Amino acid sequence: MAAKLLTVLLVGALFGAAVAQNCGCASGLCCSKYGYCGTGSDYCGDGCQSGPCDSSSGSGSSVSDIVTQSFFDGIINQAASSCAGKNFYTRAAFLSALNSYSGFGNDGSTDANKREIAAFFAHVTHETGHFCYIEEINGASHNYCDSSNTQYPCVSGQNYYGRGPLQLTWNYNYGAAGNSIGFNGLSNPGIVATDVVTSFKTALWFWMNNVHSVIGQGFGATIRAINGAVECNGGNTAAVNARVQYYKDYCSQLGVSPGDNLTC
Repeated sequence: MAAKLLTVLLVGALFGAAVAQNCGCASGLCCSKYGYCGTGSDYCGDGCQSGPCDSSSGSGSSVSDIVTQSFFDGIINQAASSCAGKNFYTRAAFLSALNSYSGFGNDGSTDANKREIAAFFAHVTHETGHFCYIEEINGASHNYCDSSNTQYPCVSGQNYYGRGPLQLTWNYNYGAAGNSIGFNGLSNPGIVATDVVTSFKTALWFWMNNVHSVIGQGFGATIRAINGAVECNGGNTAAVNARVQYYKDYCSQLGVSPGDNLTC
């Protein structure tokens, strides 16, 4: 009986260690498709999310292999030293947030994955000014409370203006993102501008829920998913063209063609 109990305890301890693992792996370790760190084919083979993944597994390269430090720095280094985002946004924070969204840039062909990554960073570059801004310029002067939304009611004294890499806006987005990620988006929207991993998680949450499904339709569809009539159909042609130019530039850097249907 004692031996059996010891076995159960050991199995439980091992299981507890396994479920507690959530990547953010040390250098040289792979993040498996289930979110655990290690080496060998079980971790670096099929579905490997980051680290030294086997080149023959999955799409052939992980997001971290594509979004290199050099690629990230090529964006943020264009922001002025006085920018608030210059000392806020980091590649490490992006990769940490990415552990919660394994489908991003990881469930298509190598070219399709690169296009999605290029598209994401094109929009981020446009919305933050090369990672310069954490918060929307003059955002506090706007009222982004949709009082008709009873599922995510606005909290008195809070303002739901744009924050983060994709400028999360409106009470219904803060509420839904908070429920999904694990923070109080309605009572504490400001955390998106103070906790960098949460900030990147909100961008990836919005992307995976609103943009990821249309990426195959071309970059123009991603613009429509993010800003709709505000920019598309002549709403703001200059903004559309700016986003497209960033996208084409990043596609070139990643060695993939931009595809068709670039505008909206």
